[in-house]
Amino acid sequence: MITVTALALTLAAVQGDPAPTQDAPAPAAIDWESLPALPYREAPNMTPAMHDWARGQVRSRKCRARRLVDGRPAVRIEVAVLVDEEGVRTTIPRATGCPTIEQYAAGLVAGFSRNNLTQRTASPTAWYRATVTFAWRQ
Repeated sequence: MITVTALALTLAAVQGDPAPTQDAPAPAAIDWESLPALPYREAPNMTPAMHDWARGQVRSRKCRARRLVDGRPAVRIEVAVLVDEEGVRTTIPRATGCPTIEQYAAGLVAGFSRNNLTQRTASPTAWYRATVTFAWRQ
C-alpha cells in the first residue's frame, strides 16, 4: 500500500518538482490538463455490467449522475496513471464526490492497461490520464 507521503514523493519526482520535506506539505493538486492520454494499444471495452454497476450507485443515492450531450445520465471519472517499464504502478482517480465509482474506475483502468499499453520511448516512468465514462438509458 502506498502512503500519501510516498505517493507525493513519487509524483514530485516524476514531474521534476522538488520533493517535499517532512515539514513541507505534499503537492495539493494534479495538473490534469497537462497529463497525456494513457497510450492504450486497443481501446478498453466497457461492458453493460460496468455501466449497470455505476447506475446502481447513482440509484442508491451514493453518487450523482451528470448529463452527457445526448441527455443520457452519466458519470465521468478521470484517472491519473503512473506507468513505468513494468506497467501501471498506481492509479489516482480525480475526486468527483463519488468515491465508490472513482475507486471502481481506477481499478478498471489498471485492469484495462494490463498488457495493453503501447511502447513508450520517452521517460521510462511517466504520468498519464485515462477517462472512464459510465452511461445508461434512463
